[in-house]
Amino acid sequence: MEPLFSPNKKLGQNFLVNRRVAVAEAMHAYGKAVLEIGPGYGILTEELVKRAKHVIAVEKDHFLYSLLSTKLRKKNLELIEGDFFKVEGNLKTDDIDIVISNIPYNLSSKVIEWLASNQKEALLCMQKEFIEHMLAVSDSKKYSKLSVYAQLSFSMTKLMDVPKGNFRPMPKVDSALIYLKPKKREISKDELLIIGMLMQHKKKELKNAIVDSAKQLALSKEEAAKLASMLANKEKRVFKMGPDELLSTANEILKLRKSS
Repeated sequence: MEPLFSPNKKLGQNFLVNRRVAVAEAMHAYGKAVLEIGPGYGILTEELVKRAKHVIAVEKDHFLYSLLSTKLRKKNLELIEGDFFKVEGNLKTDDIDIVISNIPYNLSSKVIEWLASNQKEALLCMQKEFIEHMLAVSDSKKYSKLSVYAQLSFSMTKLMDVPKGNFRPMPKVDSALIYLKPKKREISKDELLIIGMLMQHKKKELKNAIVDSAKQLALSKEEAAKLASMLANKEKRVFKMGPDELLSTANEILKLRKSS
């Protein structure tokens, strides 16, 4: 199946055309209230409405919204036109049980942040490499700020690879399905800022990463060095520290800054 119109590259439009993949995703929708971000041509939406209690599908592209409005007239489907991140404040997100979507690659980080802040379960089709970064363990090449944030926020299970040939137009990279279950853990903005700061210097020992981040911490180099000398893991290289270790260290830094 080829697209009926020229996809908008700015919107990251690559449409799933393999119904077996859509069915695999929709199996997680039984009896649930589902949010779908960017339904596109509706191959997944069609499978969701067969199984879900209720489906809210938010589509930014006016042509696709109009197409789906004509093509899919189901009592359990609420179709909304708009940019999800501009209209989500008007949605009854408390009533949503799970997000099931084929996410445009350029929205991956924003969607993960939204899911974490709203504590939502999700089954997503995303760029395979992005998922590999989410799942990467400490002391590995792909271990990054994203790895730490995702693992602190969710229990995650990669379900299956989705090769690029399952999309039209065909993207340059493969995708995969991942299931996310929120850990119901509160992580403050200050903790996240410090973790991000440390991961910018991930190959360095913690004490040196702190000194190199003195300006971001609003400290002099001398003050940063003094603070670093009091940390439990000061000799450890940042990329060898697991997510919980980094969160604990962020807390330690915040307490030391407060007491100084």
